[in-house]
Amino acid sequence: MAKLKLALYWAAACGGCDVAVLDINEKILDVANLADIVFWPIALDFKYHHVEAMPDKSIDVCLFNGAIRSSEQEHIAKMLRAKSKVLVSFGSCACFGGIPALANFATRAEIMERVYIEAPSNENPNKTLPQTKVSVPEGELTLPELYDNVLTLAQVVPVEYFVPGCPPTVDLILKVVNALATNSLPPVGAVIASDKTLCDECDRKKENKKITKIYRTQEIIPDPERCLLEQGLLCMGPATRGGCGALCVKVNIPCRGCFGPPPGVADQGAKLISAIASIYETNGKQDIEKMVNELVDPAGTFYRFGMSVSMLKRKIPQKR
Repeated sequence: MAKLKLALYWAAACGGCDVAVLDINEKILDVANLADIVFWPIALDFKYHHVEAMPDKSIDVCLFNGAIRSSEQEHIAKMLRAKSKVLVSFGSCACFGGIPALANFATRAEIMERVYIEAPSNENPNKTLPQTKVSVPEGELTLPELYDNVLTLAQVVPVEYFVPGCPPTVDLILKVVNALATNSLPPVGAVIASDKTLCDECDRKKENKKITKIYRTQEIIPDPERCLLEQGLLCMGPATRGGCGALCVKVNIPCRGCFGPPPGVADQGAKLISAIASIYETNGKQDIEKMVNELVDPAGTFYRFGMSVSMLKRKIPQKR
């Protein structure tokens, strides 16, 4: 039986998804027996021209991690789509935008201004900004264009499957490998995770108690048996798809929402806001203002991983 042709690629992401593939430890040998890796630039010496020379649909499966925020990433996403029979959004950034999509709370111009001019560690008196092209004596140098919008992979090209997580857990990766090995992939469009919320899978005691204060994680040591949200910690469990094994919650850390919204939820951040509003005890405007003040970094809390697929999508630039 011919071995599968497997590709892996890293776009706008931290590299954790590639490390997660190695975290399957000795099971990596099963992958080697199952498939030949024909493209994995972080681990092996492949160049783009090697992929360009491949016939269309010659790659059986491509695990694509990272969001799309540059012209280079868009180009590679479209090229790997053409070369791959099955394209998988692998990890939170590819599925939902991830941490890179928090850039959608600013414009590209604002990001450039902050990073290259305003940052206190800079020494840039001429206010030089990166250019896509510049001529030097040796020739013309080019850089990819940074886009104003950070997009998910599926917002750029069609995708067969979604494997969420920051990064995907070993169990999910092995589930994908096993599905490939046994030719038992789910219907196209499936999210390879649970269809329940994390709360449904969490075994902490829930007492439907109201809260009167929202705490940051460094402010209290929570009871390891009780629901973290009912202790005033912003746990994204009610608004997050399960399937991760509640790894963070089991070590007394609130869920941050990296598995994205569960089925039927259009906006993960809005869902959690609704959950907080339902349990926070208020007796008037003053208590509401207190609650709002306790919500430090609401953008990074409610849309830490899902800005690209939220109803907000991005900051609306002011018209000049």
